[in-house]
Amino acid sequence: MARALSPIQATVFLLLCYSSAVQFGLSTNGLLAPPHNGARPPMVLPLFPSPPNSSRASPDSRRRHLQGSDKPNARMSLHDDLLLNGYYTTRLWIGTQPQKFSLIVDTGSTVTYVPCSTCDQCGKHQDPKFQPEESSTYQPVKCNIDCNCDDSRVQCVYERQYAEMSSSSGVLGEDVVSFGNLSALPPQRVVFGCENVETGDLYSQHADGIMGLGQGDLSIVDQLVGKGVISDSFSLCYGGMEIGGGAMVLGGISPPSDMVFSYSDAGRSPYYNIDLKEIHVGGKPLHLNPKIFDGKYGSVLDSGTTYAYLPEDAFLAFKEAVMQEVQSLKQIRGPDPNYKDICFSGAGSDISQLSSSFPAVDMVFGNGQKFTLSPENYLFRHSKVRGAYCLGIFQNGKDPTTLLGGIIVRNTLVTYDREHSKIGFWKTNCSELWARLHLSSPASSTSNRTHNQSIDVTPSPAPTPSEGYDIPFGQITFEMSSSMNVSDLKNLTIELVQIVAHELDVNITQVHLLSLTPKENGSLIRWAILPGGLDKYISNSTAIDIISRLSEDRVQLPKSFGSYQFSKWHVEPPETRTWWQKHYLAVVLAVTAIFLIGLSASSAWLLWRWSQRTVNSYKPVDAMIPEQELQPL
Repeated sequence: MARALSPIQATVFLLLCYSSAVQFGLSTNGLLAPPHNGARPPMVLPLFPSPPNSSRASPDSRRRHLQGSDKPNARMSLHDDLLLNGYYTTRLWIGTQPQKFSLIVDTGSTVTYVPCSTCDQCGKHQDPKFQPEESSTYQPVKCNIDCNCDDSRVQCVYERQYAEMSSSSGVLGEDVVSFGNLSALPPQRVVFGCENVETGDLYSQHADGIMGLGQGDLSIVDQLVGKGVISDSFSLCYGGMEIGGGAMVLGGISPPSDMVFSYSDAGRSPYYNIDLKEIHVGGKPLHLNPKIFDGKYGSVLDSGTTYAYLPEDAFLAFKEAVMQEVQSLKQIRGPDPNYKDICFSGAGSDISQLSSSFPAVDMVFGNGQKFTLSPENYLFRHSKVRGAYCLGIFQNGKDPTTLLGGIIVRNTLVTYDREHSKIGFWKTNCSELWARLHLSSPASSTSNRTHNQSIDVTPSPAPTPSEGYDIPFGQITFEMSSSMNVSDLKNLTIELVQIVAHELDVNITQVHLLSLTPKENGSLIRWAILPGGLDKYISNSTAIDIISRLSEDRVQLPKSFGSYQFSKWHVEPPETRTWWQKHYLAVVLAVTAIFLIGLSASSAWLLWRWSQRTVNSYKPVDAMIPEQELQPL
């Protein structure tokens, strides 16, 4: 993936549908392969802004949708990790009966699409393709004079093409969309894209498709607002450096009293922008003209972009200011020799202590309000050196646009209040968002297979480890409730262990059944996943994969095991061992070797002495010897 950032690393976004819905959306790094070995996903900006007839050009047209407290919202979970996966995903259920999809949340895209069952040129993704014929509520968007039609002039089509040779194209359909068990918003009819062709990174990505949250008539937010079922607002909350996952809300919420807001001008650019005026590092302002953050598309906030990119002069000033503040740390090479990452060692591995080594960074808005970034909002872990970190803010080539990606808002609730033309920031722990907002929350992380729809009920799942550096873990434990009684399960334990190993993609020797106890209406099994083979640890990536399979309801048992439920998964660090515990084997082997060597030497000496005694000594010919007794014949 190229690191060089051209003034416009363009995405040509063509939506061939109703003329009022024609948008040129922002392609984000959610559509690119996840970063690998320190590679920085390139900034991708559109080739053209929205045309004047776009809904984005007339923000006042949405004022009629008042943010009334009587309107419900859809609370949803976020999964995956920004730096590990390159994106965050959420779950949508489309059709009747519901079909589940994992979709990248993208504030720069204005269309939601999933692979269609008719797609012969779609990659293998997380979930099966959408089958329109299996949904009793699916309807194609029929061809008319206001849309581009397929060759047979039966159905409206869309096409999306990307400069990095990725593309998505298909037909437009309408069906019922469900938002999960956390949602107070009932299922709604929504127009979406049913893909028939995928190429490039869209073909190879793990996620099924895109959930478009941008400003445009086909955006799922605009459609729900247009129906009057939610307020003209939505919120995203990304997990931090230590924890992936997060939460999102479609619709309005009561903002915290200390939420910091910036004006967002929908007519300024086709994308969600903020009124950034200054950046302070360690309490000291960078000596820059405030207009530097207003170049081209302004300061764009994009959920799909991984890192942050500043205009050249702003980046150089920021880099210099940070390096002045961290002179006690050692500057080292980055994890990838292809890139000149700015990295520092000596800060330690404890994320909570990073503020003692790295400065706070303040973003100051045009209204005078200030949003403070902690080190996790501009750093990423060095993937090869423990306790080392690199700047996650880069120069945006020669492009004057300021692009603020997801790293800037980790562990931050971001509210896109489109009705009041402002965007709010509130620093929080996104894994505890519902409690911190004083909203009722369902039970702790649970994946329930007893529901017909298998809808996710996790408020903020994926207790995943950090990105970049591959942190080791000792074991993963979890519980499984079953409707079967203990006596029946005991006869099936070997088969059950084999199935769990297969579903979690681990060796059967790693799966340990810790306990099997009776409970009301069934039984409770405690499991542990241990390191495999001669490994002492479970790798970061393996731990994330196992937890994702559990939290995303991807562990499926045969019907013969009845109804079941996985819960209380926990990733445990390796045991802290004493010097003797770490080295006792080497000491024992050394002592044994010394003993064997000594024993061998002693044995050799004794044999030599014995051999010397048994050898007949030389005697003269005339020497007298005792007469030997003659034995009878």
